[in-house]
Amino acid sequence: MKYSIREIKESEYSLLKDFLYEAIFVPEGEQPPSRTILSSSELQVYVSRFGEQADDKGLVAEVDGHVIGAVWVRIMDDYGHVDNDTPSLAISLYPEYRGFGIGTAMMEAMLTLLKRSGYARVSLSVQKANYAVGMYKKTGFQVINENSHEYIMVNDLSVYE
Repeated sequence: MKYSIREIKESEYSLLKDFLYEAIFVPEGEQPPSRTILSSSELQVYVSRFGEQADDKGLVAEVDGHVIGAVWVRIMDDYGHVDNDTPSLAISLYPEYRGFGIGTAMMEAMLTLLKRSGYARVSLSVQKANYAVGMYKKTGFQVINENSHEYIMVNDLSVYE
């Protein structure tokens, strides 16, 4: 599948809400939550006023001129928060584009961008049952904390090329 990865445009910031919904892990056999969940303060922190903070950075994946995935970071008090200097990461693709290596390519592009921008590390939170845990580990994330359902993972960018 031919795709490209580029910086998100300001006119595309509103798409992050859709990709945030796609990032919600739904265990097999369960129903996805209502989209109204996106209005919760726990999720709004990922997208509200994106682009207004210096640490807001985003990339999108495109196929045939259509945005099909996004990866973005900001310093926020979210599920993956580790400190006020470490951006937290969110990533997702529309379901029909998963499994082609696009997510890994988006992640690697974001890690490169963050390293070049001077960040020491990046964090995320992921449910233990989420298949994406393998991709996170493959791209250098390590578990630094966990609870019964989730891992808090960090990528030390000083070792990332």
